[in-house]
Amino acid sequence: EIDAVGRQRGAGLGGGNDEREQTINQLLTEMDGFSGNSGVIVLAATNRPDVLDSALLRPGRFDRQVTVDRPDVAGRVRILQVHSRGKALAKDVDFDKIARRTPGFTGADLQNLMNEAAILA
Repeated sequence: EIDAVGRQRGAGLGGGNDEREQTINQLLTEMDGFSGNSGVIVLAATNRPDVLDSALLRPGRFDRQVTVDRPDVAGRVRILQVHSRGKALAKDVDFDKIARRTPGFTGADLQNLMNEAAILA
């Protein structure tokens, strides 16, 4: 996830010289390289585009941006099924009912829900 190193620079305690800022500076330098390097692909993901350094978001940095929305009911059912593998479930567990009660949940939220349920059980 790019937000691990791609947060706004100058906001840390290191006076603008901490390791994270050096990493983002190097990344930006490589992305702006003067020689064409068609063999390099940068693929990044974030849940927090609002905290990314503005230099990362300039036009031309990334050719494509794909937004992945939160899953719909059918998607949540499938995610719950994946994260229930290997867990003992009661016969009356209804994934459709759970999915309908979890609007706005991400895949990670649903995974956490299944893990917490397993711990409580």
